[in-house]
Amino acid sequence: MELPLDHFRLIGVSPSATSEEILRAFQLRLDKTPNEGFTYEVLTQRSELLRLTADLLTDPESRREYENLLLNGNSGLDFSSNREVAGLILLWEAGSPKEAFKITRKALQPPQTPALGSNREADLTLLAALTARDSAIQEQQLRSYSNAADFLHEGIQLLQRMGKLGDIRKELEEDLVSLLPYRILDLLSRDLNDQESHKKGLSMLENLIIKRGGLEGNNKSEYKDYLNQQEFEAFFQQIKPFLTVQEQIDLFLELQKRGSLEAGFLAFLSLTAIGFSRRKPEKLFEARRILKKLNLAGLDSMPLVGCLDLLLADIDQASARFSSSSDENLRDWLNSYPGNKLEAICIFCKNWLENDVLVGYRDIDSKEVDLDSWFEDREIQEFIEKLEKKLNKISIRSNLQNQQIENESSSKTTDEFDNLLDNIYERRLPWPGGIKQDYEKVEIKENEFNEDYFKKKPIEFYNFLIEKIAELKFSFGEFLKDKEIINRSPYLIYIYAFLILFAFGIGIGFLRNNFKKSIQDEAVSETPLIAINKNQKQKLSEKDIIQEVKKSPTNKLKSIPEKSIEIISPELKELNTSSPSLEDIKSLINGWLLSKSNYLAGRSDINLSKIVSDGLIARTIEERQNDINKGISKEINSQILKIDLESQSASRIVVLVELNYLERIVKNSGEFVNETSLNPLKVKYILGFSNNSWKLVDFVSGL
Repeated sequence: MELPLDHFRLIGVSPSATSEEILRAFQLRLDKTPNEGFTYEVLTQRSELLRLTADLLTDPESRREYENLLLNGNSGLDFSSNREVAGLILLWEAGSPKEAFKITRKALQPPQTPALGSNREADLTLLAALTARDSAIQEQQLRSYSNAADFLHEGIQLLQRMGKLGDIRKELEEDLVSLLPYRILDLLSRDLNDQESHKKGLSMLENLIIKRGGLEGNNKSEYKDYLNQQEFEAFFQQIKPFLTVQEQIDLFLELQKRGSLEAGFLAFLSLTAIGFSRRKPEKLFEARRILKKLNLAGLDSMPLVGCLDLLLADIDQASARFSSSSDENLRDWLNSYPGNKLEAICIFCKNWLENDVLVGYRDIDSKEVDLDSWFEDREIQEFIEKLEKKLNKISIRSNLQNQQIENESSSKTTDEFDNLLDNIYERRLPWPGGIKQDYEKVEIKENEFNEDYFKKKPIEFYNFLIEKIAELKFSFGEFLKDKEIINRSPYLIYIYAFLILFAFGIGIGFLRNNFKKSIQDEAVSETPLIAINKNQKQKLSEKDIIQEVKKSPTNKLKSIPEKSIEIISPELKELNTSSPSLEDIKSLINGWLLSKSNYLAGRSDINLSKIVSDGLIARTIEERQNDINKGISKEINSQILKIDLESQSASRIVVLVELNYLERIVKNSGEFVNETSLNPLKVKYILGFSNNSWKLVDFVSGL
């Protein structure tokens, strides 16, 4: 048998060693005989090989000839069959355990299998165990933990097959178990192109956690002696960044099914991370459902759910969540924050995302969170629009079952929708020590945030967020006018057809007078008209006009030539008061009614940007364009009889208004087409704070 060994390595000296150094090394090797349990016969053969090598290297002529052979490329040594095992022992001692193990393992397999019970079999088996162990140690030093485990595994299998050395086999098994975390780290840290190794590492990680009894380590397992909870947590934090966000979601959800509460919380964080980073707001709903199901001791879920509410554009609910937190430090920080409360919530959410959510994933680049880009993303806006439509649909079905005509308010929150879907009772739990924010650090980051974020854009983000929420919260009737949305998703046409039928039925229920003819327009509008008859030289009040029209609904307005009517356009002023009174709101609505009436009658341009949102102006322009295409105009008279405040916050106001309402549809030729009278008409108006002023963003008729 030829072994990859030369005489210098065999005896343990360098090729430049002198004769004295060779003899000294020879004597040391004789004195240091392996005491692991080899037979006397093989140890004697080992000593003989050392002596022959020493004689060769100390004889000048023999050494010169051998060195010439080495220079010509002959580096191996041939051993007779009776000295093979001794040669393998010397190869192992020379620092080549991997080569010695491979050759020894081969010598124990057919057709070279030694006689059962012979000294050769005993020596080879022992040498295989020792070289497998040392090979694993050598690989560990090179951080090749998977290769180290392979050597241990092969050594264990060989000893099992031979049925010998049970104590050594147990030691190898313990070494293999203790090597498991390092093997997992080795496999998972490799390039993602090595999919086979990555999948193997994931499977081993999951099995390890399951055997430990979840992330909490509830089971007393084989790992307790070398991998306690503290060591495991340190290991897991090192492993986590090598897993993708989806891999972590799958792992944590599986562990949660097996009863691990900590895995449930980590699944919540991972779903939030993928939802925010990949612009998938539906994942935030999944995250919230998981968080509500958790009964994790010490967890105050309120601010965390509040952050999700904020990302789903539900400011009122987000504010309520933070106010409901059981953490006094958090509440004090919010209450003492010098700026707007929404600003403080955004700061908290931003820090939470950056420090707790978007870290520790292989495929998420942790960087500064930009909430602006989140709310400006078209996919996010479309999702919120769809959410509102679902809310309206659920509302209509509920009203039909209860036989009550009650249009759902646009103040429906995302949380109510979530509860309707899942019927989950909300638990308020305390705050965990491992999740609690360091508020001193938050205050430091707060200054950075104010400088880099809010001071560069003092109220741009705030105004954008408020306006977007308000504009998205339309009634189902107004959604039917959004043709762009319908074009994007043809399937929604069926939903809108369903909503049209119910909206039509609701409108009929509120009509006190029968329609003279079928209404040929899309929806009933509410706007005022104030006119002056130049022939009479007298100013008429809104009430007078309504009464005059009622006396002769078919001819009265016809009798007033179009040229004789002078339109009084109101002076539209921005409503900048932070907490406007009902009179202020009434004045704003009157301005909207009058200007809209003039525009729909074709007597003036529309100029409402100071008091009305762009979205509502666009729909009014579209309504007028439809009338022009039909060759008609609308003569509308309305008077506010009563106004009540339904709800008011720093960013949103809802009022209920009762109107005396009269609408006449007239062809361009002057021919009367149709007339509608509603006394009273109930309308809900929604105002939002935008660009430092209050603006009308939506209305719902026929409540």
